[in-house]
Amino acid sequence: MIQVHTFEFNPFAENTYIVSDETGECAIFDPGCYTVEERAALRHFIESEQLRPVRLINTHCHIDHVFGNAFVAKTWHLDLEIHAGELPVLEYFPQVCKMYGIPFAEESPTPARFIEAGDWVAFGHTRLKALFTPGHSPASLSFYCETEGFVLAGDVLFLESIGRTDLPGGDMETLLHSIRTQLFVLPDATLVYPGHGPATTIRHEKEYNPFL
Repeated sequence: MIQVHTFEFNPFAENTYIVSDETGECAIFDPGCYTVEERAALRHFIESEQLRPVRLINTHCHIDHVFGNAFVAKTWHLDLEIHAGELPVLEYFPQVCKMYGIPFAEESPTPARFIEAGDWVAFGHTRLKALFTPGHSPASLSFYCETEGFVLAGDVLFLESIGRTDLPGGDMETLLHSIRTQLFVLPDATLVYPGHGPATTIRHEKEYNPFL
């Protein structure tokens, strides 16, 4: 059985996800752990649950989703995985920190591999399908688990809201197209784990999301 554990990290209240199954292997998505205390909390959970991190993945590379990339990569000897189209966003991370006046300890590691639309992210007995969902960022990915009925949506779709599109590489029409063609085609009962805020479902967003 697959388990999804959520942490809310950093000044932007970003959701970091640990997805694990009965094998003990897990993947860490969007590690936003910024403070020493946040990093300690992430490490404590993984160690107390006796998990074995084997994948480090960013849905997209905005500042709040990559704060912990270096920490996770070094602690568990993991390679970073992103969509190639997010590389310019990741490379801009130090400059964005300076723009916000936020000190950062370490730059994110360079990705060791790129994930494309339709790829399968596999670990343990788990398989997640990569969905290409740009619009909030140039090449954001969502990760869908058909067997358990959930999708990690990054900052694409929120509870009765959508990702902002006023950042570099954002585009409203592209984002709406991504949601309608990649997420709204999933079963209505699909649980949506967003990059910020509480989980929702595809059915709820079809019925109540004012942007859609």
